[in-house]
Amino acid sequence: MPPIPPLFVLPVPPTLSASSSAPGGQGSFICTQAAHQVYLLSFSCPPDNRLVPAFNQTFLLALDIIEHRLPRGVVITTSSISKFYSNGLDFENAIKDPTFFPNSLYPLWRRLITYPMPTVALMNGHAFAGGLMTAMMHDYRIMNPHKGFLCLNELDFGAALQPAMASVFRVKLSMTTFRNMVLESKRFPALEALKEGIIDGVGGVDETLKFIAEMKLTQKAQGRSYGQIKEELYREVVKDLDEAAETRGKLAARDLDRSRRDLEARKRVDDYQAVVQRAKL
Repeated sequence: MPPIPPLFVLPVPPTLSASSSAPGGQGSFICTQAAHQVYLLSFSCPPDNRLVPAFNQTFLLALDIIEHRLPRGVVITTSSISKFYSNGLDFENAIKDPTFFPNSLYPLWRRLITYPMPTVALMNGHAFAGGLMTAMMHDYRIMNPHKGFLCLNELDFGAALQPAMASVFRVKLSMTTFRNMVLESKRFPALEALKEGIIDGVGGVDETLKFIAEMKLTQKAQGRSYGQIKEELYREVVKDLDEAAETRGKLAARDLDRSRRDLEARKRVDDYQAVVQRAKL
């Protein structure tokens, strides 16, 4: 029996398909039907599925095609690269581009968290930083129990957490788990991630399909208010994503205030040392 052809294939534009620090070949998004009204969206953007603009735009297009051209169902996203679900942003280029967060990354996250069908992130490998954030924007997460870690390692490379990055963890996880993630850069293997509520199950495609069947997600996908309910359920996250441009100015003001407080603290220390020095004379 010949193989069943994919429902569609979208190439990731090769000129932007990988980070400048880790060049790679052209990527793609391939959508297949894993079960009745269950769509498996497999992506690859070598070497590690960085969330660069072309990847994000292709991801958005794939979600649009599924919503507007296929019967309502469940969307599973996973990686065709065995080692990584996603290794996050091309950080250096992302912070240089003032349009990246409001025009590329945050629209993708908003689309995912308000998507009008159930979404499942099947994390076959590592999901670090922005890669884990992307998985958290899904309704459910299933992880390979044999390899891969989940980690928010912004502390390791000196990146701050933006409000739109942090709020999804506050909404979905306990504060203790979130604290351990961000202040310790803790790496969670699958079983520990399951215990902490970061993921909803372990396994591969078969286990994910079983999870979908047990949760009756295909049936729930037929509810016309599914996306609207998610907008209310995750309204704090949606608000932070929508207000990203305005938040940029607030963060700049916060940076100035932080610098002012730092200067005041240094002056207090200098004044104290001057008093101590005079006392020694």
